[in-house]
Amino acid sequence: MTRSKHIYLILLLTLLATFSSCHQDEDIIPSVQEKVTSPEQTAQIKGFYVLNEGSMGSNKCTLDYFDYTTGIYSRNIFAERNPGVVQELGDVGNDISIYGNKLYAVVNCSHFVEVMDARTARHITQISIPNCRNIVFDGPYAYVSSYAGPVLIDPNARLGYVARIDTATLQVVDSCTVGYQPEQMAVMNGKLYVANSGGYRAPNYDSRVSVINLNTFQHEKDIDVAINLHRMVSDKKRGKIYVSSRGNYAETGSDIYVIDASSDNVVGSLSVPCSSMTLSGDSLYIVSSEWNNASASYKTTFAIYDVARGQLLPHSFITDGSETSIDKPYGLAVNPENGDILVTDAADYITPGTLRCYDKRGALRWKVMTGDIPSSIAFSPFSAK
Repeated sequence: MTRSKHIYLILLLTLLATFSSCHQDEDIIPSVQEKVTSPEQTAQIKGFYVLNEGSMGSNKCTLDYFDYTTGIYSRNIFAERNPGVVQELGDVGNDISIYGNKLYAVVNCSHFVEVMDARTARHITQISIPNCRNIVFDGPYAYVSSYAGPVLIDPNARLGYVARIDTATLQVVDSCTVGYQPEQMAVMNGKLYVANSGGYRAPNYDSRVSVINLNTFQHEKDIDVAINLHRMVSDKKRGKIYVSSRGNYAETGSDIYVIDASSDNVVGSLSVPCSSMTLSGDSLYIVSSEWNNASASYKTTFAIYDVARGQLLPHSFITDGSETSIDKPYGLAVNPENGDILVTDAADYITPGTLRCYDKRGALRWKVMTGDIPSSIAFSPFSAK
């Protein structure tokens, strides 16, 4: 080989190595870390994941993580930890939950449930479910609600269903047809309660809660509640199911209804609007960003309901006045160990949102920027079982 050819070969190999290195660097998108508070010693909860929806069609669903032991909030960790996953988390992250040693993210418009290791957020598999919405667990199974049809407003949209997933094999093993466009679910007394919205069929919304017998996995009955049902929380201590209605965004407003699980009858309503709610102890925390077509505006509210006394308290669960800085309250969770109240703000629904952490007395501890439309939160234990 001549000296000139040898030099040419060395240069070519150097360029190829440089290109390869740059290509690998581009494939791994680093997370962004921010110190938001001092490290905290905890016994049970190490941190929590935040699933950011991302605007529909933008393919910008992302995953964030906060670590109590370091006080560091990390944005967009999925891409960094899973550089080989095509299109990352996909389009519109709708729900997230930890069960056993796995982290499940329901990605609505990408039509799959992303399953990850709960400790590392590394990809395990994807479970294909069309237009999937929310997830709950009972025994060896996960249950995922599905609109069944395409992402499309259609007065003739088909009935939805609930998919049953074996959490050992991560395979869909059965399905049960429910109402139109099912949303959140709750398990109580061997039954699965499913909130049907009928959102694709507006103004002919569904108004039923479907009840599935979990022993037979057969549809057992429907409970007529209110139009456009959405969120659902179970109070197993008192045998009550709380289910929210979004109303029709006009003359019929949002409200929360109470179902007695022993009789499957609606026994009352709270007369408070709801976008998201969560139960901690005897307190049902509620946030709302209610849209009204006539005024073309949102009305924001924060409330707390005492489930033991059956009373809506006359004050917000935020006590320092900082709720006025929250534009569009969207996601809500309460840390079961220290009582931290976490409220996400979707802002304008197209740019990064905000997460605010309040202590159990309702005073702001810290806040941080998130991904676009922060929606769901899952608390991460120190060791997954």
